[in-house]
Amino acid sequence: MPRKILHLDLDAFFCSVEENNDPTLRGKPFAVGGRPDQRGVVASCSYAARMHGVHSAMPMSQAKRICPELIIVSGRHGDYGKISDQVMDYLGTLTPLIEQVSIDEAFLDLSDLPESGEELASAIQEYISNHYKLPCSIGVATNKLVAKVATDFGKSLKRSNSPPRAITVVQPGTEADFLAPLPTKALWGIGPKTSARLTEFGIHTIGDIARLPLAERRRYLGNFGDDLAKRAKGIDDSPIHTSHELKSVSNETTFARDVGDVKALYETLHWLSESVGRRLRKHKLAGTTVKIKLRWSNFTTLTRQQTLPQPTNDDREIYAAAKELFNKAWQKGKPVRLLGVGVTQFSKGASQLSLWDAPKKKDSQLFTAVDVLRERYGRNSIMRGSDLQKKKTTKSDE
Repeated sequence: MPRKILHLDLDAFFCSVEENNDPTLRGKPFAVGGRPDQRGVVASCSYAARMHGVHSAMPMSQAKRICPELIIVSGRHGDYGKISDQVMDYLGTLTPLIEQVSIDEAFLDLSDLPESGEELASAIQEYISNHYKLPCSIGVATNKLVAKVATDFGKSLKRSNSPPRAITVVQPGTEADFLAPLPTKALWGIGPKTSARLTEFGIHTIGDIARLPLAERRRYLGNFGDDLAKRAKGIDDSPIHTSHELKSVSNETTFARDVGDVKALYETLHWLSESVGRRLRKHKLAGTTVKIKLRWSNFTTLTRQQTLPQPTNDDREIYAAAKELFNKAWQKGKPVRLLGVGVTQFSKGASQLSLWDAPKKKDSQLFTAVDVLRERYGRNSIMRGSDLQKKKTTKSDE
């Protein structure tokens, strides 16, 4: 019996959340992201903005030039995560076979349900619209590859100021026929460079790839060509991966203007370390390797790392290691464009505590309590005395 795989994509997710928070934005060209005078980038944009040529990853200054009336929203990333979790929790009630691939995208295997793929997609789309006030598009097929392409295809057909809310169903046995007329770049896994290379060889559609003789395929694409031809025929046996093991936790920031002041850089390292520590504790992880990332004003980037004697998810220990690495790498007064902190080499949970580690256990409990308060009321709702003293000193200096 053919599988029923659904690929769900929340339409312009960040913007949809912002429209729910501020209904006056509906139908208007707006973008979520940074300020144009501060090297901001478009994280997401409304469909009205897309009609003007604005798209994600575009510099906000460029977006403003092509759409002067563009409204810029800074975004509520905490809200996005919470709402995404709610939607994914709902999908998890339908099947345990769910693979979340991003904050707004997931695959589901609903093969065990009696309804047709189209009926299931319609019911899911309606539920998410009614309960979360979010639009979504869904592709339905016998495998992940074709379901993903189906979603993108359905969305591409509907160009207007409103979300596409597309449902595209590829019936079993029609996978190759569905893919054949589509451009090569539509095939999951083909990027702009590969697509351009295929064009040079006169290969313009997915069907062209599927029809390539073996000798030509290998001459043009090497061993990669065999896998590409298989996918071009709509063949994909990959399972739904129900969990993703974290390999690292990191956070970084690009400054609005290059920073050469050591106090400001230390402060940034401090809150980056806090963010990493909080995320480690949320996932019940601790790591032994602390890394920093530095990018100078000329875009030269370097990384440094240090291995600790024991796994940690303690903000202070992460910051201490990051600061030591920074001091060794930074040249006094040299402007920094980007700064990042990360932790890798995980062990699950905190290390086992002995009788003499009681203070550390109390610290762990304190961190957990602080994390809960900050999650609920914001980062500045509770601060260490040292941080508060810094703020007072800064204010008095002004």
